[in-house]
This record gives sequence, C-alpha cells and structure tokens, in this order.
Amino acid sequence: MTIANKTVTGLCIITGLYINYAFAIDNGVYTIKSKYSNKFVEVENAQTNDEANVSQWGLTQHDTQRWIITSVGGNDYSVINLHSGKALEVFDWSTADGANVVQYEYAEIATQHWQINKDGNGYVSFINTHSGKALDLYNFNGNDGANINQWTYNASDAQRWQLTKLANVESTPVDTATSNGSVDHWPLTGSLVTHDPTISYEADTWWIFQTGPGIAGKWSSNGINWHDSAAIFPNGLNWWSNYVPEHDGIDVWAPELKTYNGRSWLYYAISTFGSRVSAIGLASANNVAAGDWRDDGLVINTTNSNNYNAIDPDLVIAEDGAPWLTFGSWNSGIKLMRVNPITMKPFGQMYSLASRSAGIEAPTITYRQGYYYLFVSVGKCCNGTDSTYRIAYGRASDIRGPYLDKNGNDMLTGGGSILDAGNNRWVGPGGQDILNTDVIIRHAYDAGDNGVPKLLISTLNWDANGWPKF
Repeated sequence: MTIANKTVTGLCIITGLYINYAFAIDNGVYTIKSKYSNKFVEVENAQTNDEANVSQWGLTQHDTQRWIITSVGGNDYSVINLHSGKALEVFDWSTADGANVVQYEYAEIATQHWQINKDGNGYVSFINTHSGKALDLYNFNGNDGANINQWTYNASDAQRWQLTKLANVESTPVDTATSNGSVDHWPLTGSLVTHDPTISYEADTWWIFQTGPGIAGKWSSNGINWHDSAAIFPNGLNWWSNYVPEHDGIDVWAPELKTYNGRSWLYYAISTFGSRVSAIGLASANNVAAGDWRDDGLVINTTNSNNYNAIDPDLVIAEDGAPWLTFGSWNSGIKLMRVNPITMKPFGQMYSLASRSAGIEAPTITYRQGYYYLFVSVGKCCNGTDSTYRIAYGRASDIRGPYLDKNGNDMLTGGGSILDAGNNRWVGPGGQDILNTDVIIRHAYDAGDNGVPKLLISTLNWDANGWPKF
C-alpha cells in the first residue's frame, strides 16, 4: 500500500491501516537499524569528508554507525555522525525520489533536519524537513553496503528504523543571569592564592580547582570563605611524561570542571612554559565531594609540528545540549571540537575561533539567549604586576563562529571587547571561567601583596543588548 506524501507539520496521517505521527525522542547518541535488513546506517568506509555516502552495514561497534540526534526546535532533529561530526542530509537539496543521502558539514538547514515519527512496534521513520520524503533503504537491498536514499513515504519496512540509545545528550543550558544587575564583586576570604581557576557548585558546596601540583583544589560552603582541599593526583600520573617529556611530573595547568550527564568531568593541561609540546588530560568522578576520581587518560596532544597548543581546555554545552571542547593558546589561537558524549573526548573537525599576535589563551564559552559568548585572556600572564593579561570577549550565533566583538571586529583577526583590564590593586586579570551564565571567576596579581596571584569572583551581569558586564 502506498500512502500520499507525508507532511512535516507534525499532524497525524491516518488511513484505515496505518497511523504515523511525530513524537519527541530524548537527545542522545543512537544507532539506526533497518527493520528490513537488520543492518545499521553508517557513513561509508568511515569517511570524514563532505559528500561521503551513507549506506548500511552489519554491526561493527564503530562510531561511524553512531549518531548524535538532538532537537533543533519544533518537530525537527539534527543527526550528526559520531565519527566525522558531519550531518545526515539529502544531497543537493533534492526533492526527487531516489535522491542520495550523504553527510555534510552541519549548516542548520532544512535538508539536514529530520522529523522522527512513530511507525509502530518500536520503529520510526525519518522524514526530511526540506523534501518531505522518507529515509529509505534503496530497492529493499539487504546487503552490506546497500545505499540509503530518500523516497516518498510508503510505510514499508525499507523506511522503518529502530533507534537504540547509547548515551544521553543534555538539554539546552539554563540561563541564570540578570540583565543590568548591580556590580557585585564578592568579598572573598580564606585561602585565596590561585592561578587559572575553574569553579563548580554541587550539592550546596562550591568547588575550585587551579593550576598547581597534582590539580590543587579549594572548597567553600558559601562561595565567600575558601579552604584548601587535597590535590586529585598528588603524585602525578605516569603517562604525562609520554607526551610531555620535559614535564616535572606534578605541575598541572588550567583545569576545567563541569558536570555532564550526572558525572563530574575535569579537563586539565600538561605542558612547560613557552612550549607547544602539551597534552590535555581528563579525570572524572561520580561527584566532586565523593572524590572517587578516575583517570580517563589523554584527550588531545600537540607537538612542535602543530601550529596550535593543547592547553587551557573548556567544556562547552551547546544550545542543543551537545558537548564541545574549546582550547588553545597563542600560536594560531583558540580551537573548538565536538565532544563524544560517551567518551567525553573530541572528534571530528577542528575549528578556529580566535587569534591574536600579542597573546591569547584561556578560552571559555557560554551560551545565552541565542548567542555563544567567547571569553579569552589576551596579553601575557605569569609576570606578577608586570603581567598584561586582560579578559576580552565576542559573540556568535553559531558555536563555530564567527565571534564578533561589540564593534563588529572578528576575534579571528584580533578583535575582542574588553571586560576586565584590572586596576591599580588587581593587575593582569585572566585565566577566567564562567559558571552557568552569572558567575565569573579569575585570578589577578595583587599589587598590595608583592604581585601574588589571587582569586577574584564576581556576578556576571548583561546589558540590555546582550553584552556581558560587571
């Protein structure tokens, strides 16, 4: 039986024999298995290039058969390959039966968006938002390598797919900030000597980790009075020297702490001053208070042959809840990659976000009200009151950029509006991190105490035009 072309308005199509309607699925990592062949949708030969063909194959457990499916609004979803980071799309905007399905760099366009509809007995159909046609196993071919295309919806088993969820992907980040709030620099006390801090709030306790031996930490019950806590890896880890042979075995830089899918993730950098021989590592725990830290190993490393530097990691949660990692320092600047929600390590294409000849590092990205805000430290750190660090920012409607400052200057060509340039007391502020959208933490050199780096925390406010301010 053939049913007329499926609309994509989310209304039911009802015949005497079949009911098909849109429904919401959870954001997540899924496999997509054909009801007809019991084989899995994959990018052919694990290719990573645009226009690579999409076909089917028996189960391989490879990431090329895994897809990040997230809501993009209304009844539509994007479907991103977990190996390549590219989107499932109908090629060349075709509306024809038999048009090929390929992967392509995600562009937030209708030919890359899909409505997912119940088809009964645990199966779904995928209806392309642009063409209104169904994801289809071409010509009922059950063989490995058989092509995936689109065809007018007909409710056949060649258009029915089983989704199996492998991992969660979170929802849109919550905006907790206030527009045009009053200036609020927190009156901190206790253990305040700090460099490159990251901040988190879990179960009524504030936590900070910072540059120092073994990933040093602090805690507070109120965010004001701070106490030292034990280092996570007080004796270092043996594998660090495999990637950074000149490392002293204990010094860890610029950690990044965030909770994702109910687990605490801590990224950190291993390097030596002025070198591109660097590595980003990862540890995780059920929660910070439990202290059951697990070494999750290498995330990414660089050598002198790279034109970027694997330091200063920051985990970013995108509008659709998917994780990304930004990192980088000096050289060719700040980078961004997608993160695998299963391993929490980067994959796919690397994007360049910002560059500056006079120094740039410590990226932090937060999403708020339709924009991604990139905060960076520009200038030079680590010279006490001679440091020239200051915090700059720009924003973009796409996490991949371009990031423009308040004057429209691209951060890839040296742009960036200044948020904090310090003052006579607090020199060289930087190494910042942002909690949610309303708390900013950083260090600055205390001119009243021989240039010792100390902790600063402030409420991050936003003006009526959506730009950050104190």
